[in-house]
Order: sequence, then structure tokens, then C-alpha cells
Amino acid sequence: MPKLKSNKKLSKRFTLTPTGKVKSRKPGQSHFNGRNTGKESRNKRRDTSFNEDVDSTKTLKVYLNIKK
Repeated sequence: MPKLKSNKKLSKRFTLTPTGKVKSRKPGQSHFNGRNTGKESRNKRRDTSFNEDVDSTKTLKVYLNIKK
């Protein structure tokens, strides 16, 4: 059986940490950020982790073609 191809749009948006967590950037960082409050712009700098929801993490790892 041939190898599975990874989903390219997901591989550009999500990364895997060495401990196995899936992390991504928060949306809405590209433009129109002058109207945001300081609190909003500071909170957008943080990455979000997907390790809380185990089902979505497993699904993302399948689409990213990761066998951990």
C-alpha cells in the first residue's frame, strides 16, 4: 500500500512539539490590528495547544502523517 500524503494546508498551520503536543498560531494577526486593544494584541502572540482534546489531536496527527 502506498504512503499517505500529509495534508499540506494543515502542515503549514500546525506544528508538533518534541513532547507530542500539537500547537498553532492564533488567527487574526495579519492586518487591521491597530483597532485591537493592547490586551488582545498581547494575547494573539501566544500559541495555542491542542493537547487538551485527545480526539482532535489524534485526527491532526493522522492528517500531518505523524506516527507517534
